[in-house]
Amino acid sequence: MINANLNYKVGNTLKEQPSPSDRRLNSSDDLEVSAYLEIAQENRGQSTVRNIKSIDYDEAIVILDYGSQYSRLIARRIRESKVYCEIHPFDVSLDKISHLNIKGFILSGGPASVYEPNAPTLPSFVLGYGIPVLGICYGMQLIAHSLGGDVEASLQREYGHSVLHQNTSNHPLFNNLPQNFPVWMSHGDHVLKLPMGFQCIAYTENSPVAVMGNDNGMIGLQFHPEVVHTEFGNEIIKNFLYLICQCNGNWTSGNFVKESIQKIKDQVGDGRVICALSGGVDSAVVAALIHNAIGERLTCIFIDNGLLRHEEPERVYNTFKNGLGLNLLHINAAQEFVEKLDGVVDPERKRKIIGETFIRIFEESAEQIKNVHFLAQGTLYPDVIESTAGETGPAAKIKTHHNVGGLPENMNLSLVEPLRYLFKDEVREVGSELGLPDEMIQRQPFPGPGLAIRIIGAITNEKLNILRNCDWIVMDEIKSANLYNQLWQSFVVLTDTKSVGVMGDNRTYGYAVAIRAVTSDDAMTADWARLPYEILAKISNRIVNEVPEVNRVVYDITSKPPGTIEWE
Repeated sequence: MINANLNYKVGNTLKEQPSPSDRRLNSSDDLEVSAYLEIAQENRGQSTVRNIKSIDYDEAIVILDYGSQYSRLIARRIRESKVYCEIHPFDVSLDKISHLNIKGFILSGGPASVYEPNAPTLPSFVLGYGIPVLGICYGMQLIAHSLGGDVEASLQREYGHSVLHQNTSNHPLFNNLPQNFPVWMSHGDHVLKLPMGFQCIAYTENSPVAVMGNDNGMIGLQFHPEVVHTEFGNEIIKNFLYLICQCNGNWTSGNFVKESIQKIKDQVGDGRVICALSGGVDSAVVAALIHNAIGERLTCIFIDNGLLRHEEPERVYNTFKNGLGLNLLHINAAQEFVEKLDGVVDPERKRKIIGETFIRIFEESAEQIKNVHFLAQGTLYPDVIESTAGETGPAAKIKTHHNVGGLPENMNLSLVEPLRYLFKDEVREVGSELGLPDEMIQRQPFPGPGLAIRIIGAITNEKLNILRNCDWIVMDEIKSANLYNQLWQSFVVLTDTKSVGVMGDNRTYGYAVAIRAVTSDDAMTADWARLPYEILAKISNRIVNEVPEVNRVVYDITSKPPGTIEWE
């Protein structure tokens, strides 16, 4: 029934949405756990910067990102194979990865051509390590170009399916794979001349050199093994990891929990931490991790900012105070937030106002608790990616998240963000490892700025009430149809558009609201959910009958990209 209609997007591919029980820690689209976390500390008028190394495992694969839309899929496949990996820009400095026991490098694809001026280059340390290297698409061409081979533009670009034909039957990369099988191509350049010491391992009809390699474990693939369209892509990546790089496979949620708890202890020392608790899975997992690390020295603060959904403040308080037994301070600051947002239309300003107001309230609350110098947040990697432009890489700033770019520069608290480089499915697996209940772990994401970014235009109490009433109806119907756990998010947007309607033979002029329901596994990409028409009809009918200020309901069928999940 509904499962056949719901899809989620991974890169440019669609496949069936996994059930919650099928989700894995290592199935994130962008699974970078950063090499360094810079924590700006402004305390007693003196600013310092602390570098916190990433989790040190006894093996790691480093992915150098050359701007491919598939880089995060590469990392996903590696984590699915239980091997730890990190994504870094192609020009990362050696000192930022030198603490890792690197077993291999992977060079991603990218939009550039190696023969163009200022094309991204191959760091010298990649060759200096003397360990296996896998170049994918641009990465393959870069290996060839850097080692004396020739790369040129193809007379015929190759996009989509091709059939790979092996020239040899004993290369470990294709261990236990058929001699011929479908692969996914997406390139406009090709290797014309192999570098010295390399041989052609496989070819396709349009790519005479589709796979090349040498005796030192340096391999180039013209196709993309990370996408589902390459039939044995996962097996190829596993063969590279286990047969060529000699990895052991020790990346698990249990290891992450253990190492994170130790990192928190090292960072916090004897200090106290306050945790920004929203009631969502991210902040819940952060609270559980820190509570395991420092116990009663953690105080959770739940701020009712007036931008929450119907009855949400009561549910959050009861869950965390009575259910989990955490030290919880509840602050009602609804009036303060709404007043600060009065007349503000620009979504970036909304986010920054909300972020700064949160921090100031936390700082005031910290003064009531002795020896507090740390603020914990449930920041995830999608927040970081969308909030910051890449300094050296191709990433572009999409929007400021209130807990990243929206934070004030002169903070008096140091940040503790153990999930900063994880994605939602990873966080859920960590929560399960910590013993949190399923109803908390599988909760749909709710944005930190709350309903403020689901109201287009200025925020008023009247609009907040309208949106809460509409949202309540959507949640009720989605849960009644047993769709809640199959959707990444489902919610309502109150537009700033009014339209003419007719109800009971009378003219109406009411708001138009948009229903948004998407499927995803990490929020980096998402597809609009193919909800059954009867569910949409029921939601629409209830909204226009139960919320008098609304007379029109539309359904958003935009995927991400090009749109984002939230409207603002």
